[in-house]
Amino acid sequence: MKKTTTKASASRSTKRNATHKKPVSAGNVRIIGGQFKRRSINFIDADGLRPTPDRLRETLFNWLLSDMHGARVLDSCAGSGVLGFEALSRGAAHCTFIETNQAQYQMLLQSAQQLNIDTDSYQVFNGKAEQVLSQNSNFKHPFDIVFIDPPYAKDLWQPILTALIEQLLITTETLIYLEADKDLNKQLAELIESLSLLPAMQGLKRFECLKQTKVGQVVAGLYRLSSS
Repeated sequence: MKKTTTKASASRSTKRNATHKKPVSAGNVRIIGGQFKRRSINFIDADGLRPTPDRLRETLFNWLLSDMHGARVLDSCAGSGVLGFEALSRGAAHCTFIETNQAQYQMLLQSAQQLNIDTDSYQVFNGKAEQVLSQNSNFKHPFDIVFIDPPYAKDLWQPILTALIEQLLITTETLIYLEADKDLNKQLAELIESLSLLPAMQGLKRFECLKQTKVGQVVAGLYRLSSS
């Protein structure tokens, strides 16, 4: 007897296939240093997703040259994940990736597998960074290095930094990389003032700018919390 397929069952089948469909790559970016040098990772076409350019990435990792080995790293707005994978390539002990886009989250998992990274060396979370970070049971220790490189128009660095401070996930030893389309020094001072009454802020007075550069319209800086 010939089996017929109803519209409803066909629709369910289509949805199941769509659910298991792998995300489609819209581009790729090369890792520029370390053990994965010249290896490519893929990313999808998503609003605000723009991997940090090679020139700026090279500058950043020159800044971090003596601090990377054995570091615990957070790539808080991972996107392609190139900053986190670059850190692992150059000797970081562990990287936590956080990505809000579900399809790109899946792409990050694929990239880690393709690079054959030990599963003990990374974890990937899907969600808003400030919400993931506020679930403190996920994280037992402060990070040594934090990358905050969100879509520029949304100023997402502020709630992310706030969550990191509230959850005691950064200290005066943590190096914080911020990338934006404007100088953030004034806004960082305002953020510190707004958080001054938090118990976690006891004795902390400012974000010290250690390094800063500008590439085109992009302003990038390396900061840490300071008590002076």
